[in-house]
Amino acid sequence: MLEILLGTTLPVALAEIGDKTQLLALLLAARFRKPWQITLGILVATVANHLCAAAVGGEVARLLGPQTTRWLLAVSFLGMAVWMLIPDKLEDDEVQPRTRGGVFFTTVWVFFLAEMGDKTQLATVALMMKYASLWLVVCGTTLGMLLANVPVVFFGERITRRLPAQWLHRIAAALFAAFGLFLLLPE
Repeated sequence: MLEILLGTTLPVALAEIGDKTQLLALLLAARFRKPWQITLGILVATVANHLCAAAVGGEVARLLGPQTTRWLLAVSFLGMAVWMLIPDKLEDDEVQPRTRGGVFFTTVWVFFLAEMGDKTQLATVALMMKYASLWLVVCGTTLGMLLANVPVVFFGERITRRLPAQWLHRIAAALFAAFGLFLLLPE
């Protein structure tokens, strides 16, 4: 159980550093200055998004069988390692926060949409294929998202100026590469 939680929390937390959803968290915090409502919105959006992603990962693993899943996972993790080295940025014409529905609902909506097809969502699919424990994977990946985003919501720019995002991206890339290479080793 602890292995699954650590194996899902750490990669997602590191993958989220400098990600567009972390930049979105900073934008929401600067605009609304309601950290608790934003944090709750991030939690709800992440649980919903990662539940969907984990369900897809579980179904793919079931349909493909263990050997094919293992190879697909290895390639996915190696691909994530490369992707981690490409920094994200939030485009101006991408998800724009609106105040209709309040800060909480705005955060849920824009965070859920921004997370679609994102690194951490795809990592959740892959981690579910690896660990096959829906609730532990969703708990771990959600915890990883919160570890990366909540400090940004509460402390914003002070943290982002001090974090060496490039090094954190490299660490996350190394972790994903290690997962991928480990899966390629003969059983």
